[in-house]
Amino acid sequence: MTRRHTDWCAGGHRCDLGEHRSEEIVVDLPGRARAVLNRVARDTGGQYAELRVRVALADVDPAARRQLLTLLDGVRDLVTRTALAGRPAPHPR
Repeated sequence: MTRRHTDWCAGGHRCDLGEHRSEEIVVDLPGRARAVLNRVARDTGGQYAELRVRVALADVDPAARRQLLTLLDGVRDLVTRTALAGRPAPHPR
């Protein structure tokens, strides 16, 4: 099967297992947090974003739990806003 690469595809070993992957986009706050984003397209159709996030947690449990709740709340908001941004724009009347 011949694969057609997208213009954003990183190629090489990243194109495997029936998908094309972009170069990683990294946001790094040394010692505090790191996020890695990839755009992925399946050979069978459809695209998605893959996001990995690593955040340093406080050493004490109540503070670490607050951080986790803040992270989950932010991820829920981010995923919801991103999904809604992909919807077709309403037609003007």
